[in-house]
Amino acid sequence: MKHLNALQQVYSPGEARALLRLVMEMRFGLSHTDLLLGKDKELSAEHQAELEIIIERLLRKEPVQYVLGVAEFCGHRFHVEPGVLIPRPETEEMVRSLIARPDRKGRLLDIGTGSGCIAVSLALAGYRVTAFDISPLALRIAQGNAEKLGAEVEFICEDILHPVQDSGCFDVIVSNPPYVLQSEAEGMEENVLRYEPHLALFVPDEDPLLFYRAIADYALSHLIAGGKLALECNRAYAQDVANLLKEKRFTEVVVHQDQFGNERFVTALSNYEL
Repeated sequence: MKHLNALQQVYSPGEARALLRLVMEMRFGLSHTDLLLGKDKELSAEHQAELEIIIERLLRKEPVQYVLGVAEFCGHRFHVEPGVLIPRPETEEMVRSLIARPDRKGRLLDIGTGSGCIAVSLALAGYRVTAFDISPLALRIAQGNAEKLGAEVEFICEDILHPVQDSGCFDVIVSNPPYVLQSEAEGMEENVLRYEPHLALFVPDEDPLLFYRAIADYALSHLIAGGKLALECNRAYAQDVANLLKEKRFTEVVVHQDQFGNERFVTALSNYEL
């Protein structure tokens, strides 16, 4: 009860209860029923000390996924830590749409892989996956997730703004690139701003399409004719991303809404013969 009371000083009552249940279940294997039966009082001294540390981190608004080192995505548990973004439900929607494609045996490139949640999930679904990231730390975490989950992914350290490697051509290119404007930071949650990597979040206000332009140009020379491009976007700029792709002569450009009704994804097909 003392831990719940402490969390309620920082979180709403419902959020505090949900956090405590998640911690007790994932870290200590105690269900809600176990908690009602008071089994948390039977934790060893070592586990009690660990729980105190966890509560302190949560009181500092550190995301619970970083505290536990785990995030759920597409039915799998991924290791996450500061240095990679925490996977979002919206991204899962985009990945599930690619998993639902009839042909999942083609080559797929994930640009800006982070924790590897997109790349690994799609590799497990049958794609032959290559993944880029500029961060060696992210690549280490992603490689660990691939090994833990039994996925075959080729990870490459690459800066999509200045690509230097020719990795061949792909049937699908997917990306959830940085798309939050610097000016939007003011309205963001403290736990995101303080703990999640700004390199993977923000783009300059004066060039919100910076990464989409680079990805589109890369796709022009690395996506097969009729190959699919799938991009997650800032909801305020999805139409601009779509217009950019049309200007670069991609076809069947479609803006998709997420589960909350926000224009969150853009898909398109390549119109070029490589």
